[in-house]
Amino acid sequence: MLKTGILNPHLLSLLARVRHTNTLVIADRGFPSWPGMEIIDLSLVDDVPTVLQVLTAVKSNFVIAQSFMAEEFTRYNAPERLLAVEQALEGAPLSFEPHDLFKKRIPSATGLIRTGDTIQYGNMVLVSG
Repeated sequence: MLKTGILNPHLLSLLARVRHTNTLVIADRGFPSWPGMEIIDLSLVDDVPTVLQVLTAVKSNFVIAQSFMAEEFTRYNAPERLLAVEQALEGAPLSFEPHDLFKKRIPSATGLIRTGDTIQYGNMVLVSG
């Protein structure tokens, strides 16, 4: 029986299948479903868990080579929130792109983790290193 780290067996299974250069999405509660994509739904109630909480848990089992967010994140959120994201990424490169371009990355992802987050444009695509 697992006693530390990620305990969710479905999430562990997904993480184990993400390989070098594959992508993983961590999304908010309102992110649309994508037909055929594996979705691990961790949402419980508003803001439980958050994208940042899931990122923090996942990065112990995931090498982040690159990350992407919608550029709208920087317009709709306080600078402190951006700083929290950058700190959570621990130096992994973060790029911002228009939301429409960001959404085009989703269909090729290995899987999507849905959270209860309510932060506008807080979704992330992580590229495995």
